Amino acid sequence: MLAFGPVPSRRLGRSLGVNNIPPKVCTYSCAYCQLGRTHTMQIERQTFYQPQEIIEAVQTKVQMAQSAGEAIDYLTFVADGEPTLDLNLGQEIKQLKSLGIKVAVITNGSLIWREDVRAELQEADWVSLKVDAVQEKIWHQVDRPHRGLTLEAILKGMLEFSKTFKGELATETMLIENTNDSQEHIREIATFLAQLNPDIAYLSIPTRPPAEEWAHAPSEAVINHAYQILDKDVEHVEYLIGYEGEAFALTGNAEEDLLSITAVHPMRKEAVETFLKKAGTGWTVIDTLIAQGKLIEVEHEQNIFYMRKFS
Repeated sequence: MLAFGPVPSRRLGRSLGVNNIPPKVCTYSCAYCQLGRTHTMQIERQTFYQPQEIIEAVQTKVQMAQSAGEAIDYLTFVADGEPTLDLNLGQEIKQLKSLGIKVAVITNGSLIWREDVRAELQEADWVSLKVDAVQEKIWHQVDRPHRGLTLEAILKGMLEFSKTFKGELATETMLIENTNDSQEHIREIATFLAQLNPDIAYLSIPTRPPAEEWAHAPSEAVINHAYQILDKDVEHVEYLIGYEGEAFALTGNAEEDLLSITAVHPMRKEAVETFLKKAGTGWTVIDTLIAQGKLIEVEHEQNIFYMRKFS
């Protein structure tokens, strides 16, 4: 699905997703990734879909959402892989902005050492960069990068980008128990973020089933300590650990909407129940999709999630 939603976003309100990368083509294979391990690791940018395919898919979704009375706050590049691998990202951002809706890009920042990537991201209204680690060893444990990447170049590229970006800059730090959550390491992250000076720095934890079973969230005490450390050096820090809610959009076809949303955004059972009630249909839809091998049920932190099953 090249476009999905709108879905409730803990960062952006009502977000219509732009999925410009095929499943699991990425520069990282993060231990906590909700989509599982990366099967195609690469750092070379290329054309995956023709830009017009993406523009038309988004336009159609926007029209469907608006016809259904669904609000859209952002068009968000949040893909099945790393969105900056798309060679046409800058062109797509420019064209989508003509719809009169703000454009956001959620990137792991791994290619921001490239001048062309920094230039294309300048076109966005809101950009989020991943800062899970500032130590090479910890970075390899958490984000598991392509061997052609270096953390030093990425962090330098982020600082270069922050000097010229005119939109809203966010960072996200995913805390993994006993991996990148020591107070010493959080202090080093805080020092870097103080230089980067984002509009907002998010602290997050795995809230959906991760790629690796060992990628657990730290305790509440550890999360609170991390927040207090960052808050001393960074102007605006927020938790990104809550449940995003159940206000998923219905644009006409319940089965199609469920599959498009769960392809990139696993839904909790309560959210699915609310969605089906809104669509005027029953749980048989879910049973059928599972029986057809299109949807899978997984458990995480005592919650049941439903995800699109990739071939």
